[in-house]
Amino acid sequence: MILIALGANLPGPDGRDALHTCRAAAAALDALPGLRLRALSRWYATAPVPPTPDAPDYVNGVARLVSRPGAAPPDPAALLAGLQKIEHRFGRVRPYPNAPRTLDLDLIDLDGALRDAPDPILPHPRAHLRPFVLAPLADVAPGWVHPRMGEKVAALLASLGPDGIRVLA
Repeated sequence: MILIALGANLPGPDGRDALHTCRAAAAALDALPGLRLRALSRWYATAPVPPTPDAPDYVNGVARLVSRPGAAPPDPAALLAGLQKIEHRFGRVRPYPNAPRTLDLDLIDLDGALRDAPDPILPHPRAHLRPFVLAPLADVAPGWVHPRMGEKVAALLASLGPDGIRVLA
């Protein structure tokens, strides 16, 4: 199981809102070589983390992908590069850490792999600290267990609380 977090809080290059961009990016994930989109969470609205004055709320979701029949498991670095190409297509720029963005795609888990270096680090090193990742992750993979911590997604989410998360659709 491959889990990708999607987020955006700025209009895309076409001027459409962040929710439209996230939906289009989810469709683009299904076109990644050797992968198939199997499930997509509901969309959630959350305040920026860390808090950023005057920044719009984020739209967040999680996509669950699997390898297509007969395809080799994805290489983590190649998958990260594919995600970054999708981000670029949707106007992602990186002027400074935690800047508002048109699209953010984070590789959360790749079939339970543990990887400390090089990038991408797996599982995502901060996913367990982010309710805006865990709530939609629970939609698409309710039985998911953090590969390093051994904790179920429901327990991780309960430890943080769902404060500030609103279901959009």
